[in-house]
Amino acid sequence: MNKSIKFARTQAEYFTTLSQRVNAYFTSNDIQKTANAEMVIKSIFMLALYMTPYFIMISGVVTAGWALLALCVVMGLGKAGIGLSIMHDANHGSYSTKPWINNIMGATLNLVGGHSFNWKVQHNVLHHTYTNIHDVDEDISPRGVLRMSPESDWKPIHRFQHFYAWFFYGLLTFVWILFKDYNRLNRYQRDGLVKKQKASIKQEWAVLILTKVIYLGYIFAIPMWLLPVSFLQVFLGFFVMHYVAGFILAIIFQPAHVVEGTEYPVPDENGNLENNWAIHQMHTTTNFGHRHKAFSWYVGGLNFQVEHHLFPNICHVHYRKIAPIVESTSKEFGVPYKSKDTFMQAIVAHARLLKALGKKPLVLPQLARVAA
Repeated sequence: MNKSIKFARTQAEYFTTLSQRVNAYFTSNDIQKTANAEMVIKSIFMLALYMTPYFIMISGVVTAGWALLALCVVMGLGKAGIGLSIMHDANHGSYSTKPWINNIMGATLNLVGGHSFNWKVQHNVLHHTYTNIHDVDEDISPRGVLRMSPESDWKPIHRFQHFYAWFFYGLLTFVWILFKDYNRLNRYQRDGLVKKQKASIKQEWAVLILTKVIYLGYIFAIPMWLLPVSFLQVFLGFFVMHYVAGFILAIIFQPAHVVEGTEYPVPDENGNLENNWAIHQMHTTTNFGHRHKAFSWYVGGLNFQVEHHLFPNICHVHYRKIAPIVESTSKEFGVPYKSKDTFMQAIVAHARLLKALGKKPLVLPQLARVAA
């Protein structure tokens, strides 16, 4: 990780003015920036969407294989919903003004098998700060069979990634929960990120291991104890649930940054970037599907990705209202406000960029750096 990356200190008036206008919206309407009744109801719904199928399954009321598999699919929908809405806002500190509530709601990620500390470092610190910067933003950093950045090394298999990427998207949470969490915590400790967050590495390892044991216990051990099912049957349900959740999460997050029209800023030899942090976000982030309220409700307002990146401390239920303020202020200052009209347009634009990134560069990134 390049720790010397520095944003420009110019053009500060844009974000100062925008922040004042957004704050004025909440003040004049006497609205809190955190969760409201709608958010509480949504939280209950998403948790129920995940837990209700589980309890139906372990009760033994449903025995048909197809019905059990369908319940696993519903659990996957709930799992993705928890990730998109509840834990996402809470781990950004935007669910409540009370830290203990954010911690509890953020721990819903641990409930579904993840590790909230890892997520905060990977998402809040690395992705939200250094969006679309190669080798720092882990969302686009070298991904093996997937090439998400023009700075990443090219492999011949990447020529076909716009076809096969969709399969690998479904493995997102499956790999994350079983393997990546351990590797990430070890890497964050090695890179000094745990210390920088003023966290105890012993405590985080203890939390990670304990919550994994609890998660795998209620997912595997309890069904096998209560029901006449084999490990392979339970594993199939586990995999289906994760595949549904992982695919949903991937196709919501990827079109926000890895999409035609987005930018991949490269620091100069001294680590300096051309823009300040706020304008950097506007060059690297894209909205999509604003008109569809039901879609926006399920995906935790993350189709308003621009508003989220500029104001991650604001609960997503308010994004639709502040979006016109952000758009008009951006136009006023000549700052790009990138948006696709529909989700399908965003998906197509993402696929096109995957195809473009899959083509063999005329000069490979590593050779270009040597030549420079």
